[in-house]
Amino acid sequence: MLTAIVGFICAFALIFFRVPIAIALAAVGFIGFLIMNGLTPAMSMMSLVTTGTTMTYHFAVIPLFILMGNLVAAAGISAELYRAAQVYVGHRRGGLAVATILSCGGFAAVSGSSVATAVTMGRISIPSMQAYGYSDRLSAATVAAGGTLGILIPPSLIMVIYGVITETHIGKLFAAGIIPGLIGIAGYTLAIQWAVRRDAGDSTRAERASTRERLVALSRVWKVALLFVLVLGGIYSGWFTATEAGGVGAAGALLLALAGRLNRDALLHAFAETVKTTAMLFAMIIGASIFKEFINYSGAHTTILELVDASSVAPFLAILCICLVYVILGCVLDSLAMILLTLPMFFPIVVGLGYDPVWFGILVVILVELGLITPPIGMNLFIVRAIAPQIPLGQIMRGIVPFVVADIGRVTLLALIPALSLFLPNLLFN
Repeated sequence: MLTAIVGFICAFALIFFRVPIAIALAAVGFIGFLIMNGLTPAMSMMSLVTTGTTMTYHFAVIPLFILMGNLVAAAGISAELYRAAQVYVGHRRGGLAVATILSCGGFAAVSGSSVATAVTMGRISIPSMQAYGYSDRLSAATVAAGGTLGILIPPSLIMVIYGVITETHIGKLFAAGIIPGLIGIAGYTLAIQWAVRRDAGDSTRAERASTRERLVALSRVWKVALLFVLVLGGIYSGWFTATEAGGVGAAGALLLALAGRLNRDALLHAFAETVKTTAMLFAMIIGASIFKEFINYSGAHTTILELVDASSVAPFLAILCICLVYVILGCVLDSLAMILLTLPMFFPIVVGLGYDPVWFGILVVILVELGLITPPIGMNLFIVRAIAPQIPLGQIMRGIVPFVVADIGRVTLLALIPALSLFLPNLLFN
């Protein structure tokens, strides 16, 4: 137990001091395993983990979904999604901010990336909201919060990584994310309504679009909706596995990009970004797998389970403690670092206590979302600051408070009512 605690402290310290996550986790895992077992077993473990990770068929889903998201972003579909949302709700109070949340949700459904969602939609929606007199505080905070939907609304890259690492059914995770994703959109909409009541300038409304304008805007996004339905519908119907769905999605995104007259340079850039992102993620997963072997061998999670069983502490209290740890880590670590650092310890404990791994996966993803917008170093806050440098970071942090409150409410709701996450997986896969 003490060995595992020291290992966590060392890994956390290395990540905090900007050592790459892959190197930090691999180094701590290898050295810890070496201390407990010797050099030869440690070398064997590292070689087996590296080979096993790179040769695992299920990991093929990662580059496929990354490629799908990059091609969709390169095809310029984001502007059409924002326009479609704007013509339907832009005329209402705070409508442009709500349109930003809706378009972020739509873009997240095909990109699967919070960073890509925040960057792409922020460049389009922030100037539009500012032109209508919305405050910088609300404009920037809306994009930062809307961007977090990229790791919850399926297909989600974080869910894929969680599913592969924990051997949890990816299709069930995708299904489980739909209702919490819709709850998130509703919560963010309520946060916007509270913000516009606080600041009258944010209640400016765009012109009401005609029926013809609405139909035209809708006609320009049906292909994206079709791709989303094809990928998820194929998984839920049993037509193909999650890995095969990634291939179908990537092929469909390529056709959309080519139909949109995507030029050669943009296409090559999408491929290059896919290769770089995939290499980075595989390095992180290998490092996390080495760290996981060290934690498993230390027996720390078994010791904690025995302590919980021997005490009178309710299992749900252990879940609340885990949630609190994620909220605290979200203030200082990025989302992937949190996932890779904590799962080796927390996942066996949660399963050992009898909780559903699909439910826990959704809870973890939402807590990671919360970390993306929690000051002082929520990643999405700095992403928005980078694409809108004229907006002070302090303004963004003040504007994000209602959205953080909405996410805390969503975490509480889903923790108390697991059926909200498990209803669709049980319906579609059982």
